[in-house]
Amino acid sequence: MYEKTERFQYTITENDEEHSIKELLKSRLGISSRLLRKLKNENGVYLNRQPVKMNEKGNRGDQITLSMPIETSNFQPERIPIDVIYEDRDLLAINKQPGYVVHPTKGHPGHTLANGIMQYMLDRGDSYKIRFINRLDMDTSGVLLVGKNSYCQDHFFKQAEDGRVVKKYVALVHGSLERDEGVIDLPIGKPIDDQIRRTVMTEGDPSCTHYRVLERFKRSFSWVEITLETGRTHQIRVHMAHLGYPVVGDVLYGKPTVWLIERQALHAVQLDFDHPVSKQRLSLKAPIPQDIIELLNKIK
Repeated sequence: MYEKTERFQYTITENDEEHSIKELLKSRLGISSRLLRKLKNENGVYLNRQPVKMNEKGNRGDQITLSMPIETSNFQPERIPIDVIYEDRDLLAINKQPGYVVHPTKGHPGHTLANGIMQYMLDRGDSYKIRFINRLDMDTSGVLLVGKNSYCQDHFFKQAEDGRVVKKYVALVHGSLERDEGVIDLPIGKPIDDQIRRTVMTEGDPSCTHYRVLERFKRSFSWVEITLETGRTHQIRVHMAHLGYPVVGDVLYGKPTVWLIERQALHAVQLDFDHPVSKQRLSLKAPIPQDIIELLNKIK
């Protein structure tokens, strides 16, 4: 079943007349091959409001319109607080609280953010498939983005590949970094005998982290702003620990400091990108959570 909408459309120009509808959808609207197959199977592409085949061509001024699928998720709804930063017909951004897994896993079959968003969606009478566009670890807080349709998810990933997505974090790390700013360009991989920990390894995936020291504390801590160029699992935690400055509270790559904070002091503070539909530049921000504020006050 498809939602008839004027939001996903393109007007053919004179230079487009030699290209097929399929070629225009890929090059002009950035539609992925996966979504193209879905639209083709469900007859979800229209030319001047009439169904059209992908191999056909249009004329200057013709309007290509997509009807995106109406979908839903089947997560068990649960009453979990959802702190909304931004929401429209295409996107939902929340300020993720620490202690929640993003979606159900074998180890965490319920009480995840997916369960909470499912309840939030039902309460609002909405229907969409919950697509987590970025991922945060269980004990990392901050901006978490959900796409309400596959077009937005695909468009975001293409932006990320093109370097148009900015992901900023703040973290308190052990030690006083020697340099005020720097780049950690080291590959990260997962050892064969370990299913959780990642490490810097020659055969790992390219991983690049930029850091800038915001403040140094006398008790040998540094408050750091971090920008990710890539988005590997545990990337910040692995890179900072590899340099000898593990994130405070990180029991996997550092050491427990429950007298200071009961989770890693890592927060996704800002996410910048172009809205996939409106093309407006968005800068979504999540305020520093109370437990990290209290941590900074303790070490001061």
